[in-house]
Amino acid sequence: MVFTLRRGWKQLPDHVAKNTHTFKTSVSVLIAARNEEGNIAKTIECILKQHYPSELMELIIINDHSTDRTAEIIASYSDRGVKLIELNEHEKLNSYKKKAISEGIASAKGELMVATDADCVMGPNWLRTIVSLYEEKNYKLISSPVVYHQEKSYFEKLQTLEFLYLIGLGAASIGLRRPSTCNGANLAYRRDVFYELGGFNGIDDLASGDDELFLHKVAQKYPLGIGFCKSEEAIVYTEAKENLKEFIRQRKRWASKSTKYKNKNIVLLGIAIWIFNLAVLLNALLGVFFPPMLLGFGIILLAKIGIELLFLMPITKFASRSALLINLPLLSVMHLFYIVYIGIAGNTGKYYWKGRKVR
Repeated sequence: MVFTLRRGWKQLPDHVAKNTHTFKTSVSVLIAARNEEGNIAKTIECILKQHYPSELMELIIINDHSTDRTAEIIASYSDRGVKLIELNEHEKLNSYKKKAISEGIASAKGELMVATDADCVMGPNWLRTIVSLYEEKNYKLISSPVVYHQEKSYFEKLQTLEFLYLIGLGAASIGLRRPSTCNGANLAYRRDVFYELGGFNGIDDLASGDDELFLHKVAQKYPLGIGFCKSEEAIVYTEAKENLKEFIRQRKRWASKSTKYKNKNIVLLGIAIWIFNLAVLLNALLGVFFPPMLLGFGIILLAKIGIELLFLMPITKFASRSALLINLPLLSVMHLFYIVYIGIAGNTGKYYWKGRKVR
């Protein structure tokens, strides 16, 4: 499977936006923000500095019941064209983010919706790179890369490497014309397609899934209408989680979607990966009682590390993070335990997200 994914990554063409390109697409950049007073200003500044025709771009930020200065900071940019929408939901929802994005799209004027998060930064050519691919290929949905940066600890460096694997997996599946995953921090799609497919209807019972579950809706109707913007200029940067507690909460949220995919082949693949990791751990455990089994465990582990290395080499090179590969052996061992645990925890019970307990 990993060898096939590596081929999918290589099949994706590198994209470069031509300097002579004349843009014609109106774009609405959407951000759902909740308690992001420490980050939102940096994100707004990055978007306002984009090398994209100002008359074709609007920035809409939906304040999701923030209890800090988030709304105040957003409002201070009103004279620069930033539009603030206050989410005023009196009844409890399970998916506030999907509601926020839907409200943003309802008031958007653009042809192309480009969603990112309130704690992200990007280079000045981010938007023009994505839109140039859209105008060149006429995709219905475009997934683009997200990379962790500014790591403050070894734990965060391990997260960066693991996250690159996830981003590479999603990109490779698109390269294989079998889209499986994407990240809502860097996702573009046509406004008319959003409404044609009923928006988030049918996938609004989960707090998460504004990215992957919607990707699957688009893929079902337009299997050849999805692209990945393989360009360093298109990367959105964000930060890893500072501690294990926040990391587990994030991954439980991501894993909560895994059994909800309409494409049951993806669900079965996820289950197979979980069983594989469990089997490797059981092999090691049984090796305590039957020492010859430890040899099998060692062979499997070395093969796992080797294949993951082959997959990650071009992806870390693309993100200019090849130095992180030295951490792969340790991460590969830790990943065995992580996959088994999060596969169970993410599909049982509720979890906390942005100060709310959701499912």
